[in-house]
Parts: sequence; C-alpha cells; structure tokens
Amino acid sequence: MEPPQLDRFEVAMLEQLQADGRMTVSDLAAAVGLSATPCARRFEALRDNGIIKGFQALISRRKVGLMVEVFVQVRLVSHSDDSPDMFIAAVDRMDEVSSCWTMTGDYDFLLHVMVPSVDDLNEFVMNRLMKLKGVRDLHTQLVLRNIKGPGHVPLAHLRR
Repeated sequence: MEPPQLDRFEVAMLEQLQADGRMTVSDLAAAVGLSATPCARRFEALRDNGIIKGFQALISRRKVGLMVEVFVQVRLVSHSDDSPDMFIAAVDRMDEVSSCWTMTGDYDFLLHVMVPSVDDLNEFVMNRLMKLKGVRDLHTQLVLRNIKGPGHVPLAHLRR
C-alpha cells in the first residue's frame, strides 16, 4: 500500500498532534506555520480520511494498580473450524487484553495483557485463556521495563 500523499504541513501537524493531542487548532496552526482556517481544513481532511483515528488519554498502568504487563503468544488447535473467530470474540470481551494481533510464525495471536499481580496473571491464563475452546498452548513473556511506547507512529517516510 502506498503511503498517503501528505504535504509538509500535514506531516508537521501529525507530529505536533502526536506530541500533544490536546492543542487547539490555533496553536497547531502557529506550530506548523499556517493560519487557523487552512489548518482546520487540513485537520478535518486528515480525520475524514481516517489518518487521525481519534484522541485518548494515556493512562499510567502502574498508577492505576496494574503492576504486571505481559505479552502472551497463543496457538490454536485448528484454523479450519470456527476457533479463530471464537477466540477473537472472546479476547475482545477481556478487559485485561489491551491489544491483540494475528501473527505469522509458530503462534497465531499475540496479546498484550495487564493485570494487578502475578496471582491475577495466573488466574487469567489458567482459568480464562487456557479454557477457551480451540486454544492449544500459549507462551508468556513478562515485561520487565517499558522503554518506549505505546503510541508513537513513525512519520519520517512521509517526508520523502
């Protein structure tokens, strides 16, 4: 897929909004060197085209008591039945799972999970994930320290 054709102002707008999604249109316009009206039009176009998906607060998991962060790789028994769809639907309802991806390689899914404690992780893995129909096995990786992310989308390729 070809990257969208964005000009330098639009790329600069995206960079500014990633750094501070709460800035006003007039502050955004000043930061990128536009007047407010063309900046507002470009902002609306970026949103309408789905490039800007929305805005949200970044919450510190530790400050809200989620002390354990884990990546869980999940392998299903089969892909030829309804197991993948059932798994996706079940994971979508699990609040502990902040993100889920389908993957190539030895495992079918990668889950990003946050829970208050190791006991809660054990409960989640043994009594919820492993009991889902179609789950063959899983592999957990405990996050020791988050160095970067989540949230940043690289934009340098758009300046070429």
